[in-house]
Amino acid sequence: MKKKIFGFILFIGSSLGTTAQSVLSLDSCRALALANNKELRISTEKIGAAHYERKAAFTHFLPKLSAMGTYMRTEKEISLLSDEQKGALSNIGTVAQGSIQETFQQLAASNPSLAQLLEPLAPLIPGIGDALNTAGQGLVDALHTDTRNLYAGAITLTQPIYMGGKITAYNKISRYAEQLAASQHATGMQDLILSTDKAYWQVISLVNKKKLAESFVQLVRQLDSDVDKMIAEGVATKADGLSVKVKVNEAEMKLTQAENGLSLSKMVLCQLCGLPLDSEISLADEGLEDLSLPLTEKESNITTALANREELKSLELARKIYDQKVNVTRADFLPSVALTANYLVTNPSLVNGFERKFRGMWAIGAMVQIPLWSWGEGMYKVKAAKAEANIARYRLEEVREKVELQVSQASYQVNEAAKRLTMAEKNMEKADENLRYAKLGFSEGVIPTSQVLEAQTAWLSAQSDKIDAQIDVKLTEVYLRKSMGTLK
Repeated sequence: MKKKIFGFILFIGSSLGTTAQSVLSLDSCRALALANNKELRISTEKIGAAHYERKAAFTHFLPKLSAMGTYMRTEKEISLLSDEQKGALSNIGTVAQGSIQETFQQLAASNPSLAQLLEPLAPLIPGIGDALNTAGQGLVDALHTDTRNLYAGAITLTQPIYMGGKITAYNKISRYAEQLAASQHATGMQDLILSTDKAYWQVISLVNKKKLAESFVQLVRQLDSDVDKMIAEGVATKADGLSVKVKVNEAEMKLTQAENGLSLSKMVLCQLCGLPLDSEISLADEGLEDLSLPLTEKESNITTALANREELKSLELARKIYDQKVNVTRADFLPSVALTANYLVTNPSLVNGFERKFRGMWAIGAMVQIPLWSWGEGMYKVKAAKAEANIARYRLEEVREKVELQVSQASYQVNEAAKRLTMAEKNMEKADENLRYAKLGFSEGVIPTSQVLEAQTAWLSAQSDKIDAQIDVKLTEVYLRKSMGTLK
């Protein structure tokens, strides 16, 4: 279909470049309108967006892998020891030395002989104190973390296990949304085709009315010439001549109105077809005098409409979307379970005494979230979502009833248009015969000018009614097909 449209556009473009005027058929006008309409292009993009949204929704079933890295400079470092503990460890030898010396003094006072045995060890006590102080300070230094410059990174894997049915509901919503976008695009195409057909047949109507106005101008001008000759011969009065001249002016005014209306109607058709408004176009059916009467099957109209109307399909999809929104709302207040796995890297290392190297570790676990109490929020939101779903359902039922009425009305209008066309054709035959007798009687001098003017006016009205009836036949056929959803 796209290749045909593009090929036709190239053909039209070459035709416009080589000829001053292009001849367009109804199908070619439809093809140009479908190819150049901006709203249809927008709806096509919406279909593409909905398609990718559906693909994105499916990814929620799959595990998610993410990476994170960070650097932090802090004013103070993390300390595993308090200032009191650092002081105690740094002076542990001094404290121990004082305790040993005090013990020696107590032993010397209570047991002089033991004191004499231990006296050679007394010079070693200061060395022991210094060694313990050094060891304590070394321990303090070893527990120094130097974490003012902190680097961290993590790779995390998350796999949803159960989300209360939210992921499944989202996938259904995205699938329905894609179908809804396609249905709305089809509705837009049918509306555009309807507008194009109306504009096309409006131009055809005005072309024929312009021809009719030109014929009527020629008719009254001929009568005006004949009356002038009769006035010169003294067989007609100046009043007859003035009445005919008034009718000539009226006919010329109607011709001007028909020309202006035709120009405006062609502009509307050019705008729908995406052509410049001042394009010189002619239509393939401009010379058509009689239109074929469409045959309709009333018995299958309503059934066909209920099966094919894109508006009903759109509303049915909207109802399904709102039903799934109820599940999404309910899922927010149900338990959720997810599996997590990650690998964490830090510098300073957390696994080897704050070593200034990048070291890492892996972890795996499960996350469970269970809403306990929200003062009935979940119940209220679910009820609100159900109310919206009911609204969508009622709207679908209402539109279905209106579609049935619309199809019945369109069928009735088709029949009425056919009857009006039959009567208009009969009236046209009588008006032709009446005008023929009036001209013949006027030429014989037995019919006054006023009766000829009346016959001409009746002929003009009958011809105009016939044109309107023919166009109504075509338009009511289009309306019926649109109401049945078969307009393509």
